[in-house]
Amino acid sequence: MQAGFVEWIDPMTRSFLFQQLELITPFQLYFNPELIFKHFQIWRLITNYLFFGPVGFNFLFNMIFLYRYCRMLEEGSFRGRTADFVFMFLFGGLLMTLFGLFVNLVFLGQAFTIMLVYVWSRRNPYVRMNFFGLLIFQAPFLPWVLMGFSLLLGNSIIVDLGGIAVGHIYFFLEDVFPNQPGGGRLLRTPSVLKAIFDMPEDDPNYNPLPEERPGGFAWGEGQRLGG
Repeated sequence: MQAGFVEWIDPMTRSFLFQQLELITPFQLYFNPELIFKHFQIWRLITNYLFFGPVGFNFLFNMIFLYRYCRMLEEGSFRGRTADFVFMFLFGGLLMTLFGLFVNLVFLGQAFTIMLVYVWSRRNPYVRMNFFGLLIFQAPFLPWVLMGFSLLLGNSIIVDLGGIAVGHIYFFLEDVFPNQPGGGRLLRTPSVLKAIFDMPEDDPNYNPLPEERPGGFAWGEGQRLGG
């Protein structure tokens, strides 16, 4: 029963529980190219995105923003496009991993959150934001406000800049360049992801046979009385 429960909870929650129970430590999760490529600790390519520090203001801040903007993207511009949504995750993760090879960053989860915020903000340019009741601004300024807030908390802004850079690259390739003269779509979701995550479209001209309807009758196709 216990093993079944652990298998069903999402990886981020599982990582958090293991950390709190001291079953794993941040030293087993952080991004280290030498350990990944020389000692084949491949899991670090994923686990470094799942650690947001000890429970505190910064942890809760990241959790709230990750959940909020991931959900708004999924239910907004990616509605009905689950494969494209997953592809954005993979593309962003790949670029951030390459970014992490050249910058001394050991955990990239916060940068990933900023990437999601950036993509959402650029796709909703006319939404007015209220930041803790102190600032009112348009959505495209949100990533920069978050970076300034991170700076005030004494954190390195390299993480935020990395997330903004990756988010901008995705937004430009997906939303801007295809609409430019001579442009085109450079990012195409692999068909294998579409086969796994996207439901096949219903044929609008398909008319089910009577035996394929519930009970063999045209249930729900009401007729007018006296007709």
